[in-house]
Amino acid sequence: MAGRAKSFWWGKVIRMLAIRLPDTIEERLSALASETGRTKTALAREAIVEYIDDLEDYYLAEARARLNRKTIPLAEVERKLGL
Repeated sequence: MAGRAKSFWWGKVIRMLAIRLPDTIEERLSALASETGRTKTALAREAIVEYIDDLEDYYLAEARARLNRKTIPLAEVERKLGL
């Protein structure tokens, strides 16, 4: 991919991503970076990785549940609960 910015991080090729943030989030990110002595890039990268991990777990569990789950009609649930 010609023209794409590449750099190296822990021996791995990484690509640059530019994102637009509302002022309030950028201010929070800047404050956290100042308080922790970490860069905004490091904090954003960590947040993205954690979020992607959570989403992957969620969607994988949802897909597996859909394949293995017997659905129960609402009327039957209401009847069993006496509603």
